[in-house]
Amino acid sequence: MPEQITEKEQLILNLIRKNPYVSQQELAETLGLSRPSIANIISGLIRKRNILGRAYILSESQQVICIGGANIDRKFHIKDKAQLGTSNPIYATQNAGGVARNIAENLGRLGMEVALISTSGDDKDWSIIEEASSLYMNLDTVTRFPEKSTGSYTAVLDSTGDLIIALADMEVYEALTPNLLQKHEVLLSQSKCIMVDLNCPKETIQFLCNFAKSHDLPLVLIPVSSPKMKRLPKDLSGVTWLITNRDESETYFNTEISNEEDWKATVEKWLSLGISNVVITNGKDGSMIGNQEDGIFRVSPIETNEIVDVTGAGDAFSSAVIYSWLEGKTLIEIAKAGSMNASKTLQSPYTVRQDLTAVQLQKDLEELI
Repeated sequence: MPEQITEKEQLILNLIRKNPYVSQQELAETLGLSRPSIANIISGLIRKRNILGRAYILSESQQVICIGGANIDRKFHIKDKAQLGTSNPIYATQNAGGVARNIAENLGRLGMEVALISTSGDDKDWSIIEEASSLYMNLDTVTRFPEKSTGSYTAVLDSTGDLIIALADMEVYEALTPNLLQKHEVLLSQSKCIMVDLNCPKETIQFLCNFAKSHDLPLVLIPVSSPKMKRLPKDLSGVTWLITNRDESETYFNTEISNEEDWKATVEKWLSLGISNVVITNGKDGSMIGNQEDGIFRVSPIETNEIVDVTGAGDAFSSAVIYSWLEGKTLIEIAKAGSMNASKTLQSPYTVRQDLTAVQLQKDLEELI
């Protein structure tokens, strides 16, 4: 337990809580004290473990850290039959997206303390993402590069909603290097859980695997897409969760999942690589979840009568898996929570369903019984 603190120490803690990057000189000017006096008080707070380092991380703040993509998602919906080589009448929509950001917003809406570590441009797109995200996560850990563009995903859809072409500008995430993450070492080392998506470079995924293992921290890997499976490191021992889908797993193992036996065998292959818990989703066939201690279970999907928009459903599944696991649920309960959050997101026009709370998710699950 931290020792009792003085009035001046409490004032400094309050100012640091508002701005973890505030300088000692700024604190001195605000409180009318000398800078050496501020330095002495901060040394005392570090000794008492109310502060854990620079930037001053308060000891009460144990966050889920989400690392990876924060994009602008744009969709161009062609009103009539698509015609190449000419102008097509469309209507356009755009939202804040990105796997890590979407998962961070879901977790924030579920009541968890969340920080997003990502990279962006210093542009209008980032401002849009910031405005949509700041209520649900700490964005102080996003590094802006004025010379780069914020990540974007642009989809052109035909009149039935089928994808014609998609354009992804994810170059900014190559700056998510191990060196950049080392700047957040104190925050990472005090985290409740680290989640990383495969928008990050391979060496960054490897760094986080090693970091999580050496600090005995839970680590969740989210593949993003089949082509990015090559970013998985060879040594996956120490990974707490892998949340993947059938296509990604088929790509990684160069195999085909054509029946339930193949599906279960693929979960077993992942577990044999040293991963503690694995989920493989398989669209309308539900999910297969397992670990070495409890076994492997197939969980049926939640029936979804009307699909409004598929965007964000996979991230909704992953978020509810992480949340339910941190809440101490069983494997079957975890998979059901993932399926329920995905189903409700499919029925929403938003990438992250706007009615999501911990209470609402529990009500949704109780309706299954």
